[in-house]
Amino acid sequence: MTDMAETVQDIYFQLSKPYALLMLAFTLDLCIGDPAWVPHPVRIMGKAITKIEELLRKHLAKHRAQNTEIKEKRAGIVFVVIIASSTYGLFYVLNSVLLTFHFPSLVSYFSVLFIAFLISTTVAMKGLIDSARLVIDALKDKNIDGARKNLNHIVGRDTDLLDEKSIVRATIESLAENASDGIIAPLFYFVIGGLPLAMAYKAVNTMDSMVGYKNERYKDFGWAAAKLDDIANYIPARVTGILIVIASAVVYRSLFTVNCSLKTMLRDGQKHPSPNSGIPEAAMAGALGVRLGGPSTYNGILIEKPCIGEERQKTEDRRQNTDNFYLRASEKAISITRSVSLLGFIIAATILYVRTTI
Repeated sequence: MTDMAETVQDIYFQLSKPYALLMLAFTLDLCIGDPAWVPHPVRIMGKAITKIEELLRKHLAKHRAQNTEIKEKRAGIVFVVIIASSTYGLFYVLNSVLLTFHFPSLVSYFSVLFIAFLISTTVAMKGLIDSARLVIDALKDKNIDGARKNLNHIVGRDTDLLDEKSIVRATIESLAENASDGIIAPLFYFVIGGLPLAMAYKAVNTMDSMVGYKNERYKDFGWAAAKLDDIANYIPARVTGILIVIASAVVYRSLFTVNCSLKTMLRDGQKHPSPNSGIPEAAMAGALGVRLGGPSTYNGILIEKPCIGEERQKTEDRRQNTDNFYLRASEKAISITRSVSLLGFIIAATILYVRTTI
């Protein structure tokens, strides 16, 4: 009986190590993704962000006077500090309690599984690929209205009037950008600081997606959130770009494609208005031989963005519909994104394993 108890305890000890938790999280994401019926931390963060913003804006309204711009920026800084620090603190306590307290065996295994689930919610490989697949499948079925509707769930631009080529380009851009924001960046911060830091990153990213706009309402209040998100994504975006270059070799099995991906990333990566989004998008555009970027409409406002990459069709492809070429490229984009995710998980788990055994 004692030997069995020791075996159970040893298994729990091994499963509770960071690399094992990450492997469990990766498996959970592959199996279930982010089902709508399960309460998701990001949705809870979204509600908290909305509530804190309302409270701070009520305070601003009571003290409306001169230097409104400065006061809104200060309120935005307080907003960021409250959300990011409270998220980190909450998950630090939760992580510590569940993994350090001595619970009965069954509860201990449940706590490990729960932590693995929380880690899986910081990454979005299955959700991202499934969302992109819905858009592409709708286009294959000649259901452009359905494709527009599905695309609207993964991009911020207006989708009502997009043609097939524009829909595919937006889908590819979303895959590239979210490979960084939704997969590599959370892994990066999990390796550095575990679940609390990965969740704090998700809070920063969620704040940027909700208030980091340059419109009249958020240009000052959302300034701190947007800047912090830029800083937080600086390294992960560049890691993602490099991984896309490597993944292009896996998908295409061609050094020519690798060269094109790398060259385009270095040449066009800084053309994007965002200091980070352009890096993975340019690497993806170069790998696929497509042109991304260009003018897009957001809330009825036309935004001129520079083009990234250039079309690289074979002679036989030029005789065919260009839309079909882009549609085939989107399939490759999914394969590259999947490979980037797998590479990211392998690298992260390896670093954690080595760090644990040293």
